[in-house]
Amino acid sequence: MKRVAFFLLFLFFVSLSLQAQDKGFGLGIIAGEPTGVSVKQWVSGRTAFDLGLAWSFRHSGFFHLHADYLWHFPEAIESTERLILYAGIGGRFGARKDDALLGVRIVGGLAYWPRSAPIDIFVEIAPVMDLVPATELSSNGGIGIRFFFH
Repeated sequence: MKRVAFFLLFLFFVSLSLQAQDKGFGLGIIAGEPTGVSVKQWVSGRTAFDLGLAWSFRHSGFFHLHADYLWHFPEAIESTERLILYAGIGGRFGARKDDALLGVRIVGGLAYWPRSAPIDIFVEIAPVMDLVPATELSSNGGIGIRFFFH
């Protein structure tokens, strides 16, 4: 646990002098369903790929991997703060030793980009349609934070 705390503090202090939240590469955590590591890679000023490597607590627990393509809408909320709506589409894969899941996600969320540090704090929800092993509707959602690097 001490190593994880040290690593997160190291990321925070290193990231203070780095780039804005709408460029580059972001690494952080997401807590909810699922809970784990969150990665974001910007493609343009409004689009990005989002990846989650996590643990899901559904179906007696399984490893969860999701990948989404996101569109950001910075003008959607008029505020002195930088509150950014985003939406996207992607897929998810889940596995444990005796079975696997494969599904489609539709993501919606809200991100806060503080002006003083290259982080984003986000909350998102993603309805999911699993296709394998059977068609089933469920959802993912959580809150997270990412630090951005060049």
